[in-house]
Amino acid sequence: MASAEQPLPYAPRTSSISAFVEAPPSDSHRRSSSSVPTSKFAADMSQPPPRPARSPLPHGFNPADMDRLSDPNVKDKIVSTGTNPSSQHSSLSVPLPKVRHDPSLRRARKPRSQYPRSSTESHVEYILVASFDIDRGPIMEHQYPVAITGDEHMLAELMLPDQAHVRNQDWTVFFLHKDSSQEEDDAERQAKESRRARRRRRRDRAKGILHESDDEDDGGEEDLDDDDDDWDDDVSTDEEPEGGEGPPLVYVLNLVNTKQDKTVKRGAVVKAMAICTRHPFLHIYKPLLLLALEEYFKSPVPETLSMLFNAVNEMDLSLMPKLSLLERHLLQASDNKDLFVEKFERMIQARISEETAEDVADQPFDASRSPPKRPGIFRSGTKSYIETHTGAYAVPRDTHEFESKVMYKGIPIPIKVPVAVMPETVGDFSLIKLIQNFSDSHAKSPQTFALHPHLTTNGPTTHPIIVLANALLTQKRVIFLGHNMPSGEVAEAVLAACALVSGGLLRGFTRHAFPYTDLTKIDDLLNVPGFIAGVTNPTFEHHPEWWDLLCDIPSGKMKISSKIESAPITEGLVYFQQQNPAYANFINGASAGSGSAAAAGQQTGDLTGDAAFMADILRCIANRSGERVVRAKWREWVLKFTRIAAAFEETVFGASALYIGSDGDGDGGGGGGDGNLGQAAMGHGYVWADEATKAKELAGNVTRIEGWRNTRSYYSFIQDVAQSYTVRPLKGLDLAHMHDRLRTQKLTPQQSKEIFEALYNYVWSYDEICLLLSVAPESHAGLFYIALGLFHKDRDVRVKTAELLDRIAEHEAGQHWWRSLSRFEKLAYVRIKKEVEQEGRGGREGGVVSPVDSKRVSSGRRVI
Repeated sequence: MASAEQPLPYAPRTSSISAFVEAPPSDSHRRSSSSVPTSKFAADMSQPPPRPARSPLPHGFNPADMDRLSDPNVKDKIVSTGTNPSSQHSSLSVPLPKVRHDPSLRRARKPRSQYPRSSTESHVEYILVASFDIDRGPIMEHQYPVAITGDEHMLAELMLPDQAHVRNQDWTVFFLHKDSSQEEDDAERQAKESRRARRRRRRDRAKGILHESDDEDDGGEEDLDDDDDDWDDDVSTDEEPEGGEGPPLVYVLNLVNTKQDKTVKRGAVVKAMAICTRHPFLHIYKPLLLLALEEYFKSPVPETLSMLFNAVNEMDLSLMPKLSLLERHLLQASDNKDLFVEKFERMIQARISEETAEDVADQPFDASRSPPKRPGIFRSGTKSYIETHTGAYAVPRDTHEFESKVMYKGIPIPIKVPVAVMPETVGDFSLIKLIQNFSDSHAKSPQTFALHPHLTTNGPTTHPIIVLANALLTQKRVIFLGHNMPSGEVAEAVLAACALVSGGLLRGFTRHAFPYTDLTKIDDLLNVPGFIAGVTNPTFEHHPEWWDLLCDIPSGKMKISSKIESAPITEGLVYFQQQNPAYANFINGASAGSGSAAAAGQQTGDLTGDAAFMADILRCIANRSGERVVRAKWREWVLKFTRIAAAFEETVFGASALYIGSDGDGDGGGGGGDGNLGQAAMGHGYVWADEATKAKELAGNVTRIEGWRNTRSYYSFIQDVAQSYTVRPLKGLDLAHMHDRLRTQKLTPQQSKEIFEALYNYVWSYDEICLLLSVAPESHAGLFYIALGLFHKDRDVRVKTAELLDRIAEHEAGQHWWRSLSRFEKLAYVRIKKEVEQEGRGGREGGVVSPVDSKRVSSGRRVI
């Protein structure tokens, strides 16, 4: 990526395919590794409106507004199992995308910064200092640069948790629901409208349509960072999508220190300092808070806060690229430290070009002067970077984290900012720690729960972590109790639980989470439906009417409240039992209290697959697979749940608001040609091996799904699906369905041919390849099932699969998926490319060009 004048000091990456073909295959193809409001709770914390009868759509939800009504003319649609036809209204249909063969579409977009230098947004908005007065209790000493509106006494109580004086140091996290001003809302709305207008004008100019305002706007429009096809433009990295529950939260990281001093009452001085930010990665400020609070003990004046405020807001994150939603999913699910490193390189190259141009413009013209030497680009942590550290730009050693620094009192404090931040992920927590805490106790002494349809989906011996996930999904009141524990550890468990059940897909948990609270706020807490709270006072355990599920952290035990509201008999449950009478006992077996039903349920085994899933999670933890692998597996669990819920709604109601797409409009004859889809590629939704397996798994999940269908996260997910659909590539195809059929079902040669040809015909652009990679993650065999097309009995399928792998290998992320292919599949790829080359050479010598070779040449493919 470096210029010719200044090559990169670290080894450049060559084309994956050419490197493999030009040299004999070796074993070096291994995978790359290397919320508490200040004065009152937000008014929007109320229950969603009731669900209308016999409809999977939320109250007031109008599909016609999004132009996604079912098409009554679509015929022969395929159900989720891919075995039998389903109702013509089984999905919300859209037209199939057109086939494109333009290799220029595979170019990555111009990188943009997550936090441009021109941005006026501050990293930290407020700095607070509180202390404990023996006579007045918790008091607020300073608020910088201005005071936060709200109850100062409540803020001070949150900053000084219970029993803080018995520890030298403690951390807490809490959230503030601070409404933005009318001026801020107007400015943000005008900025978005301006960006959209510029994109419309650029698209119109590309079509030859001119506007009167083009002349006056042309001057600076070409230099803007906005991209026509940036499908992440309206889905911000940090903020919630439009149509969310309100303005972004203010995240507060608080540090409490106790200094022993015999000259004061009680013999100690307790002070707390907090940083308030809109960024969810608030944990990066921990080193700075430690230094700043120590400095405040020495010099308790506002200038100390000013110094910290200016230092953190001068942190430069302008070289951190902004990733689309698909790119963030790929980065989070991968352990590859080089993934999307090209984006960092291009950001640096653009910065060097800007600085070089500025230097030349500031100097008088001199023809005899040689051009200035361009600064070098190095890989952080390498020997070359260490030797030439001064003035050199560095690419992060791990692209999952952007490396920056904060100059505090002349000392450079290294900071690592996560590049890919997903919704409901706040702070630094460990899913592994949360899972082990409750799994170890369960393994030593298996816990038996009181049966509840929403919580004990695997009967009384349901794994505690699954009970927790079910409670959060079905919007139960959950409390984490940590008696005699630091409040920071309790807050960490709350944040981990929110991220666990969200999976980066579902929303509505952190906004109603209280990482730390106490008895003085119990009245406000009980006014919030479905809260997730962390407490240290054991009084909560003796009031089961305050909670539905209590998670005792020290003992690793969970308790379902004896006062929990019973689950209602819903229409979805009744309709499913009527449609599937053979599986009625399976549903009751997981939840009902009758002995015969429970016995029937125990005989059916693990209908939901949760027991096998938890065994896999614990196996990964025992093998030290790492936090990222565990988070990726939980994301897949949540994604599977949403897809099963969509299949349940289609089965019971005939349509689902959780899926927007099309089963295609192919000719039904196994086409694979331009604009046509074969029957095997026309399905959508989750894939089961057969109808019996589908019915059993739906029966195991029906109570959990029905409990989720009237919650905040369900309605938010519908909004997110509708919004992401408008910017999603390949709106008319379900690539996950196709890949799952290749992975789980035994297909005929004709069926697999239709799928491989659909992938070849429609996966072309940069975002489309990202979408394909997201449904084939490295943790699930990567491109293995797609590469099986190299061994298809039909030669045309083999050639097209090789061409598809060509496109993937040229992709920024796809090159790493290509490297993870097995040697066996790479050899098959080389054999096919050589056969095509020999056939093409023979045809040209005879004056005839084969159709396959002609298409390959016309699309600009390199002959191997």
